[in-house]
Amino acid sequence: MAKELDGYNFEQRHGKSRVRVARVWQSKDGRHSMVEWNINISLLSDCLASYVRDDNSDIVATDTMKNTVYAKAKECSKELSVEEFAILLGKHFTSYYPQVTSAMVKIVEKPWERVHIDGQPHNHGFKLGSEKHTTEAIVQKSGVLQLTSGIEGLALLKTTKSGFEGFIRDKYTALPETRERMLATEVTALWRYPYESILSIPQKPLFNERYLDVKKVLMDTFFGPPKEGVYSPSVQSTLFHMEKAVLSRFPDISGIQLQMPNIHFLPINLSSKENGTIVKFEDDVYLPTDEPHGSIQAKLTRFWSKM
Repeated sequence: MAKELDGYNFEQRHGKSRVRVARVWQSKDGRHSMVEWNINISLLSDCLASYVRDDNSDIVATDTMKNTVYAKAKECSKELSVEEFAILLGKHFTSYYPQVTSAMVKIVEKPWERVHIDGQPHNHGFKLGSEKHTTEAIVQKSGVLQLTSGIEGLALLKTTKSGFEGFIRDKYTALPETRERMLATEVTALWRYPYESILSIPQKPLFNERYLDVKKVLMDTFFGPPKEGVYSPSVQSTLFHMEKAVLSRFPDISGIQLQMPNIHFLPINLSSKENGTIVKFEDDVYLPTDEPHGSIQAKLTRFWSKM
C-alpha cells in the first residue's frame, strides 16, 4: 500500500529469496517421503521508520524469515503439500508480527520422484523428474487468501497431427502453409483456486492430487487418444482447448493461464546447384531449434473469478 512521503508516493516490501529446504518424513513401515522446496517470501509491513529515520525496530530480519522456514518445516510432522506449507508460512508471518499486514509466499517444488526397482516402489530411493509444481499464497492479516498453483517446464511433443494454415500473408511472409508438422512446446500453467480466506479451505485439501489431475487433463487434451491422436490447427487452438478442459473438469479451479511457446522443428531439405536435391524432406528429418520461437499465451476464467 502506497504512503505519501514528502510529496511522493512510497511503496515498499522486503523478504528473503531462494530459501531452499528439503523435508523427509518416515512412516511406521520405514517408507520415506521427501520434498525439496525453493521458497521466496515477501512481506508488506509497517516499517517506514527504517527507510526514513534509520530506525529498524519494526523490521523482521530476512535472516529470521529464512530460519522460520526451517523451523516450520521441522514442525510439520505429517507430510503436506506445497500449497499448505505456503499458506502456513503466510499465516505465521501475518499473525506473529503486528506490523506485517500481508505475506506473499512463492514456492517451487523440485520434482523428486520415487524410483521403482524390479517393478516395486523403493522405500527411500528417488530420481529427479522434469516439470515443477509451483504455488503462490498471498495471505493478509485479516485471513483473506489468494492461492495460485501451477506447472513449470512441462515439455510436450507430438510428431504429427499438427498444421498451420490460412494465416495472414504479406511481402514479409516466408512460412509455407502445412497440415503436417511436428508440434512441440514447454507448458507453463497457472491456475487459481476459489478460496477467498484461510477458513474456506477444506479440512483435508487435495492439492497434490489436483496438481496431478490438472497435468493429466492438459496432456490428454494436447495429445488426444493414444491411437488416432487429435489434430491441432494451431498452438492457439490447442491451448484454448486445454484450458477449457481443465475448467470443465474441475469446479474448484476458477481460472487458468497457459504459456505455450511454439518450439520449432524445421524440416531438413538439402540441395546444391551441382547435385540438385541431396536430401528430400519426407516428414522424417528435422533441425531442432530453441530460438527464436513463437510465444503464445492466454487466460481463461470463470465470470466470477478474480484471477
